[in-house]
This record gives sequence, C-alpha cells and structure tokens, in this order.
Amino acid sequence: MKLNIQRPRRNRQSAAIRGMVQETFIHPSQLIMPFFLLEGENQKVAIASMPGIFRYTIDEAIKEAKSCAAMGLVNFILFPVVEENHKDKHATYSYHPDCFYLKAISTFKKELPDCTVITDVAMDPYSSDGHDGLYENGKIHNDQTLHILGKMSVAQAKAGADIIGPSDMMDGRIGFIRNMLDENGFDQLAIMSYTAKYASCFYGPFRDALDSAPKEGNKLTYQMSPGNQREALIEAQLDEQEGADYLMVKPALAYLDVISLLKNNTNLPIVAYNVSGEYAMVKAAAEKGWLDEKASMNEMLTSIKRAGADIIITYFAKQFVETNFKG
Repeated sequence: MKLNIQRPRRNRQSAAIRGMVQETFIHPSQLIMPFFLLEGENQKVAIASMPGIFRYTIDEAIKEAKSCAAMGLVNFILFPVVEENHKDKHATYSYHPDCFYLKAISTFKKELPDCTVITDVAMDPYSSDGHDGLYENGKIHNDQTLHILGKMSVAQAKAGADIIGPSDMMDGRIGFIRNMLDENGFDQLAIMSYTAKYASCFYGPFRDALDSAPKEGNKLTYQMSPGNQREALIEAQLDEQEGADYLMVKPALAYLDVISLLKNNTNLPIVAYNVSGEYAMVKAAAEKGWLDEKASMNEMLTSIKRAGADIIITYFAKQFVETNFKG
C-alpha cells in the first residue's frame, strides 16, 4: 500500500533546489565590520586572541576599509585603543578636539563618503578606571555619566559619524543623548543602542584589544544578568521610547532567544553583535582541526540571522564576504 505522505526531501535533492527554497540569507549590506584604531601611523598590530584581526593606525585602517568596500562591505564600527596618558576619571579625552578617534571618524567619512561610520559611546576606553560610567568609591554614578556621554556623542556627531552606538548601559542615556544631539542640530543622526548588553565572559579578546578591562570591580551593576530575558524587553521598550533607531543584543550566539524576543516585540531594526569570544572560539577550534572554519562561520552567522537579526556586527564580516560572494 502506497502511503500518501509529504516528502520534504524532494526539496533537498540538489544544491540548486536547496538554494531555491532556502529561507535565510545574509547579504554584505547587512554586515558591520569592527575596526580597532591606534594613534600614530603605519601600524598594523595583530591581536593574539583574535586571529586575523588587527589594531590599525588611521592610515592603515583606511586601506583595509577600502579593501572591504571594494567587495561590497561598506558598514564599519570604530573602537579606539587609547594610550594611558590620555585617560582620566572623567574620560575628558573622548571629546577633546585633538582626540585621535574624532580625527579617525572625520578621515573615514572623507575617504569613504559612501560608507557608514558607526561610533562607540562609552567611558571605558578613555577612563582611568576602565568602567563604562563614572566610578567613585566603588559605585557607578549613573546620571553624572550621562553628561559625559552627551558631550562624547556631540563630539562624534561633529566629526561626521553616521550612527552613534551607546554601549554603556546607563539608565536614561538614549533620551539624554537624543536631546543633546537634537539641541546641537543633529536631529538626523541615528542612535544604535546597545539595548540588551549582557555581563558576558565572551568579551575577553575585545578587552585585550582595547586594554579596557576595569581596574577594580566589575560591570555587573550595569550590564545585564545572563539569566534574564524579560528584562531585555524592559530595556528595549525604554530605548524605543527614548528615541533609539536600532536595538542591539550583545553577545549574539548565546542570546539567540533574546534576539528573537526583541524581533517579535518591536518594529525597529535588530542588531546582533557576534562578539570577540564567539569569533575566537571558531578560530581556535579551526586551528586545531576540530571544526571546518568556513562551515562553522556560515552556520553561526546564519543562526543569528535566522533568530531575527536584521544586521550583524561580526569580525567574520570580511572573511564571510570573501568566501561567499566571489565574483
């Protein structure tokens, strides 16, 4: 007796058929490539815990960014590696006219006018304490931090940023920054909020790259607990009400459920940050011969997109485009 059953395997018979019915795709336009920037010239310094990723001086970063743009990768997020002599308790170098990071933003926009330059707004790269907020007597002072973040945001806007990315997780910072930008004539400048930024162990290589780990204490009073999901909805609702244009989940791979949750509860674009530790795990396993690097990269990024991310920040961005979009 012949059974009248569905046979899903009919749609898996060849690569052409599988491609025709594939549900989830990643395009270079949906990827953001991070850059770690140094003061000086003619430097390209490897990061040991992130194979294939470098710290660049501005001139070298521009060369790399142009290489990325030539293959259709046109969105960049910039992070500063700040020398200790520039750091102080109030992160004043972050908005100083001579800050090399502000020069980097301007140079990127001059040299790559059709590319998107996304910036980082937080105190930790510039703070002598290594915290995202103003740190005194073992505590983070939330509202005093907002004034510093506001000055930083306006300085980055004046430098030519397309999108600013507050990564600090202070309460009320999106509304405060939005008001300061608007008051200074930057009402068209978008805010990509680090909405659900978890207190994660997967940031280790990033902190190596920036040398920005806290000098004492930890970030548990402002970054979210890994066990919390509903709290992400609260953060998302607040950020949306305060004027955010994008909502981010960080890290991505361990928080696919949170990406999906936010996707189903907002009409704003969802950004996922495929963080340094997630990148480093694949690289390390591939070096050992334990995983196929390209297949692992593709599967990881596809899972993030499938969960609901509209945009992915990833250190794999250039490698993904090089290996999947030849010609």
